[in-house]
Amino acid sequence: MKPAATLSLFGLTALALTAFAANSVLTRMALAEPIIDASSFTLIRLLSGSIVLMLILAFRLRKQSAPTKGSWLSSLMLFVYALGFSFAYLMLETGTGALILFGMVQITMVVASLIKGQRLARLEWLGIGTAFTGFVYLVWPEVSTPSISGVVLMSIAGIAWGVYTLRGRTSQAPLADTAYNFTRTLPFLLLLGLFSIGQFELSTQGIMLAVLSGAIASGLGYTLWYSVLTHLGATQAGVLQLLVPVIAALGGILFVSEPLTLRFIVASLLILGGIYLVIQARTKTASQP
Repeated sequence: MKPAATLSLFGLTALALTAFAANSVLTRMALAEPIIDASSFTLIRLLSGSIVLMLILAFRLRKQSAPTKGSWLSSLMLFVYALGFSFAYLMLETGTGALILFGMVQITMVVASLIKGQRLARLEWLGIGTAFTGFVYLVWPEVSTPSISGVVLMSIAGIAWGVYTLRGRTSQAPLADTAYNFTRTLPFLLLLGLFSIGQFELSTQGIMLAVLSGAIASGLGYTLWYSVLTHLGATQAGVLQLLVPVIAALGGILFVSEPLTLRFIVASLLILGGIYLVIQARTKTASQP
């Protein structure tokens, strides 16, 4: 890959991961108090993402038809992830939720590679272990004794997101696939709405946070993620997502005046070092005849 293309890939990946971090923050802000119920947050999040993405897609394509239209399986995984993520954060602390979610994503991506017969090099295992150690070290102070229900829901969300990511690695039209994946969740959202009638708790601020999460952090963020996945191996994609808590913490340092701690610096170096080892291992493997 040419240097310019590599730089572009790096920038798009950074933006996508930043969107994931923003999504976690928006969800915590909405559900921590809460100022909106989990069902309504999920409904508004996916619906707003669908509307914005379809409008962008219509503007881009005009009279042309979309080259691809997503898939029902990807849409189901997206819905399961969003629903499990929202309800789990009602029962889990931030650090605990992040540890379970990204841990399950990492496991899902590695297992998928092994099932496909892709044997990981020692350097890749070392990189995965180093990055995950840094991740655990970063979130450990916030980890509390979790509820069983919260653990199960967040684990399901992590597996669903891992599967959604794996399916995105074959996408040739990221915007179209993401837009239709969001739109195909509408039947699932209708069922969720029917089961949740009488339990809705809405507020203006909660609705705004759900729209920001769906239209910007999810819709556009997932489109960017799909656009870079074709250039990443499954293991790389899994390890890179361990950067999300680091980006979220960095945002707190830059914009909320949270302190820059030695723990953050050490954890960031471990995660970045682990990612570097995984990328180097894949580069080394690709260069071999």
